[in-house]
Amino acid sequence: MAQEIELKFIVEKDSVDALRQHLHTLSGEHHEPVQLLNIYYETPDNWLRRHDMGLRIRGANGRYEMTMKIAGRVVGGLHQRPEYNIDISKPELELDRFPAEVWPEGQLPEALSGQVQPLFSTDFWREKWLVNEGKSRIEIALDLGDVKAGEYQEPLCELELELVDGDVNDVLKLAHKLVNQSGLRQGSLSKAARGYHLAAGDAPRLLKETTILHVAPKASVEQGMEAALELALTQWQYHEELWARNVKNAKSHVLAAIGLVRHTLALFGGIVPRKASAHLRDLLTQTETLMLSDVSAQTAIYSPQTAAAKLSLTEFLVTRGWRSFLDAKAQTKIAENFKRFADTHLSRHAAELKTTFAYPLGDQYGDQLPRLARNIDSMLLLSGAYDRAKTQAWLENWQGLKHAIETRQHIEIEHFRNVAISQEPFWLHSGKR
Repeated sequence: MAQEIELKFIVEKDSVDALRQHLHTLSGEHHEPVQLLNIYYETPDNWLRRHDMGLRIRGANGRYEMTMKIAGRVVGGLHQRPEYNIDISKPELELDRFPAEVWPEGQLPEALSGQVQPLFSTDFWREKWLVNEGKSRIEIALDLGDVKAGEYQEPLCELELELVDGDVNDVLKLAHKLVNQSGLRQGSLSKAARGYHLAAGDAPRLLKETTILHVAPKASVEQGMEAALELALTQWQYHEELWARNVKNAKSHVLAAIGLVRHTLALFGGIVPRKASAHLRDLLTQTETLMLSDVSAQTAIYSPQTAAAKLSLTEFLVTRGWRSFLDAKAQTKIAENFKRFADTHLSRHAAELKTTFAYPLGDQYGDQLPRLARNIDSMLLLSGAYDRAKTQAWLENWQGLKHAIETRQHIEIEHFRNVAISQEPFWLHSGKR
């Protein structure tokens, strides 16, 4: 077994030549492009994917390798997961050669070998550079080609930084050096994810509203904060992919996701001091300013500002960059139960909303939109421990008020305002129970 640790970027096709020239300037070992053909397998009922497993055969220069990737962690475009690689003499599966630990029940399922079949393929040329960064050896791979599934296909133009030996922090340091130039977009969609989407019929990718965050029942405050930041980053990257594909209103969802990052940092600001996230917040401001200016989607998405902001957020999560800023009191607080933290803060945010919208505001509703958005986000992040139907109904009235203000529907504004401020709380320690 090997632990795969790699960071993925989508490369703007017009920037490939400039990127290649930049990579040649790195002091490292260069390998000329090699064609790689990969066939991915699945069962008719998606047994492998349901178990978060990916199976492929890769062929290059007459040699073949069978690989199984199993569940790991993906933060931003940083993939950390176990993989098993086995050399095979011909492009045919030999599932019984994988060790027992690969399989969920500790052994190869009896009928699996007869059920798996080719689902999609990737055919690309890989050019590599092996470089040293800090105490680590890192492989940089530039992949140019296509992913295909039946009648559907889409181009691949990716850069991957894979840790060969050393520390994941060095991968992040090298990435910071590379994103100084335009043309890179940190992406979480793997080649396999793209292939699965094509194999399912290449349906239009739909916008996704931020949903209520659910964390483990005994999660700590720190784990709740991490989950919230990961949710925000996932929303950002998903909708940035849609924005790149010219999906209507995707840009506003990207900006909302960046806002969710800010609101998360504010929500936990009583424990994590502002100086811990000062650099990240500066980069978020630069990114928002660029996105709100009169530039094209491609310019905004593939800009050094956007790349640096997402990479810094990824690094903040992976390295837990807040910990070195916590004093003893904060360390105790962040280790406490997230549910108790949520109970306390739900009351505070609800009180702020009720105070703000206690009376009709006439022409001043628009001035309160940032406050309303921040509080709605906080409630989404804090409400996961309660009955989903009650929580959703409570939130929908505040979301309805926000939409009515944004679209200037004056009758709807007053309807949702009156209903929202009169709602009974659904959480504990609210003063109503």
